[in-house]
Amino acid sequence: MKRTDTSAWPCTIARAGVIFGDQWNVLLLREAIYGTRRFDEFQQALGIARNILTDRLSRLVSEGLFARTAQPERPDRYEYVLTDKGRDTYPVLLAMATWARSYMLGPDEDPLVFEYLTCAHDFDAVSACSHCGELLSLDQIGVRWGPGHPAYHQPSILDRIGYDTDG
Repeated sequence: MKRTDTSAWPCTIARAGVIFGDQWNVLLLREAIYGTRRFDEFQQALGIARNILTDRLSRLVSEGLFARTAQPERPDRYEYVLTDKGRDTYPVLLAMATWARSYMLGPDEDPLVFEYLTCAHDFDAVSACSHCGELLSLDQIGVRWGPGHPAYHQPSILDRIGYDTDG
């Protein structure tokens, strides 16, 4: 079944889903954050077929999450290095790991524990307001139209979720 291309939808979550909706993309980003850089290292770590790995790495390069650079000792081979855009995916991956720890694993099944090196304590990802620092909960979050909202986009999501659009 062919997937719908949501890369141009007027929705930030739909656009992010182009990258994060593919399990191989997510796992390649995870491996790169762990320091994996070479094709055969990705393949060995994930057990992914070469053709799929080639396709996903090409996609992540074209999306600007990886830079493909020649290996110093073998210029005919390449390394895949996270760009700033790629490095900025770590909060998403941490949030996914925190959610999976809460809902998909038993109490002693977590294969990795994240430690904040500055204070040497384990942590989970949390969502906080970038302005005041308060922790967020779903019942305290509202949405409103942003400058990129197309006027033709109906029915209104704001009407469906019951947000007061009259101000």
